[in-house]
Amino acid sequence: EGVLWRSHGGGTPAVPGFWRGMRIHLVWAGKTRERHCAALIDDYLGRIRRFSPLELTEVREAKGAGTDEQARRIESDRLIEAVSGDDYVVLLDERGEQRTSVELSRFIAERQQTAVKKLAFIIGPYAGASDELRKSARVCSSAASQLDSSP
Repeated sequence: EGVLWRSHGGGTPAVPGFWRGMRIHLVWAGKTRERHCAALIDDYLGRIRRFSPLELTEVREAKGAGTDEQARRIESDRLIEAVSGDDYVVLLDERGEQRTSVELSRFIAERQQTAVKKLAFIIGPYAGASDELRKSARVCSSAASQLDSSP
């Protein structure tokens, strides 16, 4: 009910064997309406697809939910429902552990080496993640430091 759309694109990675068996699943609430942002997102998704099969899921925002707390709960529940029970879930949230881009790369490589089949990154909702969403994730990480372009 809360899923806007889901893409199972990705095909075969351009680097044979590097990501063998592991898919990346990106999940977030809301649709990107600003065309310049959407173009940047498409560019980065294209870059990721060169290395790994990629699945995208957008869930509906909780517009008209009333309070921020109600929106937080509704969107968090929708995000939890969008991932499979056997996904290795990483919540990208402002209250998460700070990692550099290099640390994130190492983290992903370690999951691949430990035979993780699907690594799901949930981008925390605008109103913040509920306690239930935080508990459902194996790792809670801050996205801000990962977006830093310096190593």
